[in-house]
Amino acid sequence: MDKANRLNQELIFLSTKNIFHITDLTNEFKISKRTALRDINDLEQMGLSFYTENGRYGGYHLVSKELLIPITFNLEEINAIFFALNALTSLSVTPFVKSYKHIYDKLMATLPKYQQQAVTKLQESVHYYKTPSISTPQFLDALLNSILEESALDVTYQAQKQTIQVFDLLYRRGIWFCNIYNFSNKKWATYRCDNITHCRFNSTQETLTHDQMQKIQNDYEANYHDIKFECTLTKLGVELFYKNNYPNMHLKKVNKTYYLYGGYNQEEFDYMVQYLITLGNNVKINYPQELKNAYLDELKRIIAQY
Repeated sequence: MDKANRLNQELIFLSTKNIFHITDLTNEFKISKRTALRDINDLEQMGLSFYTENGRYGGYHLVSKELLIPITFNLEEINAIFFALNALTSLSVTPFVKSYKHIYDKLMATLPKYQQQAVTKLQESVHYYKTPSISTPQFLDALLNSILEESALDVTYQAQKQTIQVFDLLYRRGIWFCNIYNFSNKKWATYRCDNITHCRFNSTQETLTHDQMQKIQNDYEANYHDIKFECTLTKLGVELFYKNNYPNMHLKKVNKTYYLYGGYNQEEFDYMVQYLITLGNNVKINYPQELKNAYLDELKRIIAQY
């Protein structure tokens, strides 16, 4: 590890401490006492505020526990940050108030000219296709707050009023979803965020901890997807699976043959058929027979259109 990276790591390491000793640095970063002393001097020059005390309980006491010192990044790391920000600009709506374009411009303004030119060259040289948002949910910020604050929300979802707590948010193929626990019917569910037409904070509902919600989700996944299925995939089918798959679907390779397997609920039956249709001739359903029959019936309907 070069010196610049080591100093950055030392800043992060010390940000959680109120007091530290030279041995903390020598043990953590495998450096000599002399190097540690030089690093402490460099950290002070970078803005780390501390005072020293002698004696048995002495050491370097940090004036502020919070990490307020800017961390430096090399050009490769800067390019990675801007590349990620540019990818996120494809989202027409996010849970955050500030736009990614605003953050992008603000970070760019902090860079010296030569780094701005390097970042701009990267953005102009690397291209990728974006998946635009299909819909524009209204309440992503409230849903995110429900997650972070472990709070309840009164919502109207598909014209039904209910009280929910949000576990997580996910963005998939242009659509925002959220996994929730419904206090009204005591069930776990996945909602499309754009189908929530009303949302208000509920201060009276007793809520669940993150660990409690995680357990409910695990039980749901284990018991809800109770119909097992298996399909054989071609190599192109494997590629299509990686581009678009869901938590109830898994992939395995046995003797050079790829298998798509997992479970689904009867309520998801029609969707399973439509998903497998998108794989074209790169999938062969092994079981269950009901799924195979429905798949063949759907193919016949497609052929009948021609």
